[in-house]
Amino acid sequence: MSLPRLILRDEVASLLDLPWEVPLAEWDSGTHRFRELPVGPSRHLVRFLVHDGLAYALKELPNAVAQREFDVLRQLEDARLPSVRAVGLAVRPDSGDAILVTVFLRHSMQYRRLLMRLRTASATYRDRLLDAMALLLVDLHRSGVYWGDCSLANTLFRRDGDRIQAYLVDAETSETHESLSDGQRRYDLDILVENVAFGLADLAAYLGRPDEMDEAVDAAESVRTRYEAVWAELYNQPDLIRGDRQAIRARLRKLNDLGFSVDLEVDPVGTLGTVRLRTSVTTRRYNANELERRTRLRTLEGQARILLNDLAEYGAWLEHAEERRLEPDAAADRWLREVYRPTQAKIAREVGPDRDLVQAYCDVLEHKWLLSEQAGGDVGLEAAVASYVAAGAPAPEASSRSDDNPPDLLAVLDLDPDPDEIDAGSSS
Repeated sequence: MSLPRLILRDEVASLLDLPWEVPLAEWDSGTHRFRELPVGPSRHLVRFLVHDGLAYALKELPNAVAQREFDVLRQLEDARLPSVRAVGLAVRPDSGDAILVTVFLRHSMQYRRLLMRLRTASATYRDRLLDAMALLLVDLHRSGVYWGDCSLANTLFRRDGDRIQAYLVDAETSETHESLSDGQRRYDLDILVENVAFGLADLAAYLGRPDEMDEAVDAAESVRTRYEAVWAELYNQPDLIRGDRQAIRARLRKLNDLGFSVDLEVDPVGTLGTVRLRTSVTTRRYNANELERRTRLRTLEGQARILLNDLAEYGAWLEHAEERRLEPDAAADRWLREVYRPTQAKIAREVGPDRDLVQAYCDVLEHKWLLSEQAGGDVGLEAAVASYVAAGAPAPEASSRSDDNPPDLLAVLDLDPDPDEIDAGSSS
């Protein structure tokens, strides 16, 4: 068999020696290190390969579909949209199929695993997940991307501070355009609502909760409301009273709270002394960019918002304790040296190399807040770290944890105290 046509990005050039000419199902597990990860209903074979310490998803599919998906994923990466990264493509003209290679998204979960590990009574994570789906579709549509098969099954999720970040993981039916028509957006949104309803109802049936199936339909429909609210916030250009800067600041804060960085124009209109506010939205990394500017830490948007609040609180405490004003750069440097890095070092010894340490730090801050509420005063970071570590540093993405975790901590993280480790139905 001849070597197929190969496209390998420089970071994966070492994959050249893999048996690309052989059907993926026939690759020898004794020769190659495959990792068992949950894969749900899929039209195509997917296997996860570990090479040089990194995990890659290999998907075998028809040539034309593979080439289109590879091209779309590369365009999404160039546009800095939340999606998996395509790093390789092996096209076999003789057999008419190809193998697409993407980088496995670290710290990510499929929706079934995420929701199955939460307390039944809490809808918090489900609501955060639906927010994430709506924001992902907004991100794609405003960049001219028509998904075509938007669903929970074709999405991966990462915890992002007290929020969830969604990533497109399947672009087989996706298209890129200069812009989308309202009709294209509505149709894509209809597909998403229908597929989310199916995904949530299917999960309810699997868990033996038939009473939640009707609720799943209502929850799915809320994605449309969430999407339309964000879209209106981005593209409505309201007329305001001249000089009403508070109204302008309030609108900017709404966009910043959603994570959007904004360029601003204020134009006089009419003869009644009104102005029209025009906003040009850039990336959805407002807080992440600010945190990186001040500390050089690269995080997700929700994580950055929490860390910036922690930094601000510590800076205010330093100024009060030392009775002097600190420059922002000095406060950021001391927070890194005296708080953030020492705390991360303590956590790292307990959570292992596969956990997101930034997210674990955010979990500690959330745990500190809960303990302080119970105690009626600030318990301090050291006590929170000790309590969090003693509880086994729980998180939905953790593969295991102690069975005797205190219930208070589980409640704050919305974790089921005795979750089923059932991932076989998850999709990739």
